[in-house]
Amino acid sequence: MKDLVTSHATAEGRKNLHRYATWHLLRRLRRRSRGKETTYYQLQVARQHQRAGVYLLNWLEGQNLTLATCRQTDLERWMTSEDARLRQEAGHFVRWALAQKIARDLSFPAERWNGPSKPMDDEARWATARRLLHDDTLKPGDRLAGLLLLLYAQWPAAISRLTVDHIEEMDGAVRIRLGAVPVELPAPVAELALQQVEVRRSHAVLGHTDSPWLFPGGQPGRPISAWAMGERLRELGIRLAEARSTALFQLATELPTAVFARTLGIDITVAVKWQRAAAGDWGGYAAEISRRTSTT
Repeated sequence: MKDLVTSHATAEGRKNLHRYATWHLLRRLRRRSRGKETTYYQLQVARQHQRAGVYLLNWLEGQNLTLATCRQTDLERWMTSEDARLRQEAGHFVRWALAQKIARDLSFPAERWNGPSKPMDDEARWATARRLLHDDTLKPGDRLAGLLLLLYAQWPAAISRLTVDHIEEMDGAVRIRLGAVPVELPAPVAELALQQVEVRRSHAVLGHTDSPWLFPGGQPGRPISAWAMGERLRELGIRLAEARSTALFQLATELPTAVFARTLGIDITVAVKWQRAAAGDWGGYAAEISRRTSTT
């Protein structure tokens, strides 16, 4: 399947694109046609998916990045840029790269990012947060991860990459580095964070693992995968996209853009998009949150 878009990616990128076209797109076309002639529409869809991979690889090349070195903040920066094309179709390429272990720890929405997704009911969000804060029957690590999503809008991909060194205790305060500027954690969340750090360090002392990861995975020396982290959060009853949208929206209404970006570890262009959304289309939702907060 010959692509009409020129790829300026590295040799490794072109090799991955060829694998994607040959072993994924073409095989899927043949499987779906079941021996019948491929329709024009089916061929066009496959070509668009291939073009999307080319566009993303070309952008990565321009940023001196590859699929292997691309991180969630880089991916979100591309998704919200004016130059991004075929965003939704690129999601298929990214998810294929993750399945092939070419890329790692990325999370790509199922649909193109057009601003906030459907918000989670604010009362339900806080009810879930309270349960995670006080329910001792749940694993401390799962409680902490859930709160990082609900309160600080962290994707499973970002949570899974945290190490014990991202948590620091100084002068009676506990802080976590999610971005360039550490965030001070409120007491209940701080206790869970310190508890998780202690568990990880105790395991290292006992020789169970020398992993620096706050949430280690099944493989020695590797963190939990973004997919596995997402599954653990779903088991807590958290709808990932809705919970993150609600948290991002609320934080965007409360923090200046630069602070919003630097404390949460998101790209400045993403922060600007969220603040515009918070000031525009979701103005009524902001007023409702304000009324609820005042009542509380």
